[in-house]
Parts: sequence; C-alpha cells; structure tokens
Amino acid sequence: MSTKPQELNKVIADLRQIIVGKVAMPTDQIEQITLFLFLKQLSRKHDDLVRIGSKELIFTGAWERYHFDVLMRHSGEELVKECREAVESLYKNPHIDPTVRKVFERSYLKILEPKVLSSFLQYLNDKFSDGLDLGDFYESLLPILGTQNELGQFRTPRHIIDFIVRVVDPNIGEKIADPACGTAGFLVAAFNYLKGKYTDEKGRLKLNPEQTKKLYNETIFGWDMEPLMVKFSLANLYLHGLKVPNVSENDTLLNENLWQHTFDIIVANPPFITPKGGARRHSRFAITSNKTEVLFCEYMVHHLNFNGRMGVIVPEGIIFDGSKGHQAIRKLFLDNGLWCVVSLPSGVFNPYSGKKTNIIFLDKTLKPENILFYEIKNHGFSLTTNPSPVKENDIPNTIEILKSYRSELQNGKQKTFNEISYFTLARADIVNNKSLNLTGSTYRTIKRTNKKWQLVRVNEVAEIGSGNSAPQEKKLFENGKFPFFRTSDVGAVHISDNLISSRDNLNEAGIKGLKLFPKNTILFPKSGASTFLNHRAMLGVSGYVSSHLATIIPDEAKIIPSFLFHILLSIDARSLTNDQDYPSLKTSDVGNIIIPLPSIKDQQKIMNDIERYNRENREYTEKIAKNKGKIGAIIKSIYG
Repeated sequence: MSTKPQELNKVIADLRQIIVGKVAMPTDQIEQITLFLFLKQLSRKHDDLVRIGSKELIFTGAWERYHFDVLMRHSGEELVKECREAVESLYKNPHIDPTVRKVFERSYLKILEPKVLSSFLQYLNDKFSDGLDLGDFYESLLPILGTQNELGQFRTPRHIIDFIVRVVDPNIGEKIADPACGTAGFLVAAFNYLKGKYTDEKGRLKLNPEQTKKLYNETIFGWDMEPLMVKFSLANLYLHGLKVPNVSENDTLLNENLWQHTFDIIVANPPFITPKGGARRHSRFAITSNKTEVLFCEYMVHHLNFNGRMGVIVPEGIIFDGSKGHQAIRKLFLDNGLWCVVSLPSGVFNPYSGKKTNIIFLDKTLKPENILFYEIKNHGFSLTTNPSPVKENDIPNTIEILKSYRSELQNGKQKTFNEISYFTLARADIVNNKSLNLTGSTYRTIKRTNKKWQLVRVNEVAEIGSGNSAPQEKKLFENGKFPFFRTSDVGAVHISDNLISSRDNLNEAGIKGLKLFPKNTILFPKSGASTFLNHRAMLGVSGYVSSHLATIIPDEAKIIPSFLFHILLSIDARSLTNDQDYPSLKTSDVGNIIIPLPSIKDQQKIMNDIERYNRENREYTEKIAKNKGKIGAIIKSIYG
C-alpha cells in the first residue's frame, strides 16, 4: 500500500531539513537522497537473496562493507570515509543492475559532516518501510527541482503529463520517446498508462511474453543533455519498475546520430529558453532558426513514424510568432496531422513560471478538415504563485471531448463545434492565412447562443481604442479644468459605478490634439501590476484618457453601458496575458473578450436588480457608519 502524499511530503521535507545546512542546492539534495535510497534498496534486495539461499548476492567479498546496515555501524569521520567510498565506487560492483550502475557513475558524497550524515541515514533507515512506494516517493521528491531553475527547465505538473498521455493513448508495441526527458515524468506516465491499460481486474498484465518483453525493453526511450537529469530519470523509471530504461545523455540538437531514429509516439515539454547567441544545431535541420523551441518542434515532427502521434507543450511563440522559423513550424504541424490545440492557463507552471503555454496534438494518420481548439480555464489547482487544489477542473471533460473528436476523425467523420470553451476551425482558413496563426480566437466567429442569450465579442457591441499619450509639460496642467484620467485613477475607485473626477486636469493648451472620450466610456487598464489589471471604471463625465487604458465606448443601441461595465468587472484580465509578473494587454485582447448579450429589455431588468442591491448596500453602509458614531458617543459618555 502506498504512503499517503502528505506523509511522503513530510518525509522529503524532513530529509531535506536534515542536510540543507550542508547541501544547499536542491539538485544536490535530490542526488544524495537518490544514492542512499538505492543503496538501501540494494541492501534489502541482498537480504532477500540471502533468505532464499541464492548464491547471486550483491554485497559479497570486497563489497560487503558497503551494505547499508554495515555503513550504519560506523560513526564520526569513519562513517564519512566509508560512505564516500561506497558512493564513489559502487558503480564498479558487477552484481548490480546496469541501470543502478549508471545512477552511481560520477557520484560523490556531499554530506561531509559526520553528525548530519548519521542523522540522515538513520532517518532514511526508519522511513524505508514496506508501506513506502518508492516510485511515489521519487515522484514526490522531484518537484523540489523547481526551486532551482537555472537548468532552463520547469518540471511539468503530473496531472498535465497524465492528461497528455491519456489523449495520445499509447498502445503496446509502440515506441514512445521524449527528446528532452528531464526527470522522465512523461516516460513514467506513459509506462504506467500502458501497464494500467493492459492489466486485468486481478492486477495481472494481459500480455503475452513477447508483448511483455516489448513493454519492458523496447517501448520507452529518452535522452537529455544534462547528466544529472539523466541520473534522475534513470532512477525514476527504475523505481517505477522499468529496470532497463533506454535513457541516455545526449544533446538532441547537436547529436546527428539521433536523427536516424523514429518513434510511434513523442510526448514532451522541451526547453523554451534559447541560449544567448542562439541554439546550436547540426546540419540536418531544415528550418532556419536559432530558437530552441522551433528546433525541438522540427525534430519531433520529423521523428514521428508515418503513423505517429505527438502531444507536446509549446510556448505561445510557437502559436503566433511572426518569424519565418515559427511560421515554418506551424506549416509543419498542419502538414503532419495537427488535429487539436489546447490552451493552458497562465499559472499552470507556478511557482516556477507564469508563462502561458499550449499543447499541440498531431496524428499522422488523420486528415482533419477542421482543427479543434480547446481552452482549459481551470486545471484543478489555483493559479496563484503557490498552487493549491481547487474543485474547478476542466481536464476530465477536456479528455472526453478530445478523445471523442479524435475517434470521429479516425472514422472519417468531420465533426464541428462552436462552444464557449472549445470550437473547430476549418484547416483551410488557417492555411489561407499568410502567418498560419494558430490562435483560435483570431478566426472564430461567434454564432452560438447559450441557454438564454447570444454570445458576442466586446468589439461587436462597442468601439475599442486607446487613450492619449500623456502630456509631459507641467505647464499644460496649470489651472486645468479638463479631466485627464490615468490608470491610477481607475485603481483608486476600483469597482465604483462611475468615475466622475480625476487627479489631473489639463488646460486649453494641454488638450490640443487630444481625443475627448464621452461620458459612459469604460476604462480597462492594459498594463501595470497584476492588481491594477482587474480594475475598471466608467466615465461619469467626458474627459481625456491615458494611453495605458483601453477605452470601450458602448454602442447604446446594442448594449447598456452600465450593463457592459458590470460584465467586464467579472472578467479576470490576467487570463488574457502571458506575463504574470508584469502583465500587459493589447486593445485586440480586450475587444476579443466574449460576453453574453441579452436583449436591451433583459439588460434593463438585470440592471434594475443590480441597482436595487447597490442601493441596499449603500443604505447598510450608511447605517453601519451611523451606528459606529453612536457607539463612539456611548464610549465617550462613559468617560463623562
């Protein structure tokens, strides 16, 4: 029985706490825990072999001194000496698996304080119980790498990996690869998925000997350029039951030998960061680009078999960047069975990165006339810098929709959708667009109505623009009488119904050449700290507006200004931007916001209800203020 996640997290936190004063780097902490975890496991395996009378022992002869229990008998500097020799020489032991040898190759003891080392080993020994699932333990250990992202890698959350693997749906006999495997999260998920898919109700694999051999020896392939990541991936796969992983240290972009191999499935989250001066590559790449994400995408598409499938995470640039390299990658996707683009919310990689990402799904056996676009708004965790579980989770429904759509394509049916969260676009419309932009909302026409009302974009019911560049000379504000509204004015009132005054006023000279915005113009901040981005205000008077604000002038024949104002208050603008640290929006982002559009009559009914509640709130506020005054008077009277 597996240890509960919270118990695993406590064990990991305690182990790190013991050694953090002497081993500060998270990568080093994981390495030291890995080495002694394997040493303990090997020692237990040795003891089991002794019990059954086997002659094929692990810690025999000169290696006997490195058994975990023997090491535990030492103390002081002798303990450090023996542990150092064990860690640094165990890869030479001929009685251990080749994979375990690779884990110990080029390894060094870094816990050099005797008391710390002793406490560390004792704690690990105590927690190494029958209830500890080593695979679960290791998966729970690896996220601490996120606290050190100098390797240019962000660990993909397990539930996002599982989502991709379930959609791609591997089968026995298919070769699965990750060309930037990191800690092997995708490969472990694919291996576990296959075992689950072919396991009966009694927990037995429903595979013949040949299929079983394929699963354990000829299915999982991966490589990474970072030696430490390779060590962690080997350990991760080994502890999940794959004793001979096909994982090696290689540079996908530089090693031309890797170009010879193709695979049935590729699942990956390749590096997004391009080194200064551009990514280095060998001559087999056809696309002229020095961007890491472009080159990895080219490699992955070219190395799918003729019937191959792919599910990979890509940065936003792959979707819409105008460079020739990015456009060439999008053409490559479209020519090789692109059938779905999934948009992930910006906070998926928190706390490591707030960047927005997408998932590209290819299937070379499909010839889709329409491409499915799906926007995941909730993924089961909060989008804060410290994510925590939440009830809202679009992923189960997304899997159902995507699998159904792919099944229809496999059966030769060209299904279409036009829902709020997912819709299809004609492949021809994208191909005919010079930039081959894969941002679904660029092409989408809202035709659908919800249960009650039609859905429209804001730019269909209002004129969207920007304010004026702020005058810089102080004299233009002297004795000013014309209000000039800035982002700080909007922030000052936040969700008030009307903005009727400004902190700055321009004089006659100051307004020359500036556009005057009418009363009822809605102000929507385009940039600034994330707290500002969700402020809104509506002009109670005509005035001049800063260029940092998007201006929304409602078409009052279609929509009541106050109704649109309140609808826009409900929009989380952070979901529209890629940068969570200092977000910014384009006016087109604001114009493309989708809102419900009741009839004017229904809008008025809704506003009547809102006004009624607002009046009640004001009355309560006034009553509270009066009561506070009365309480204050009573207190004063006590003192006479």
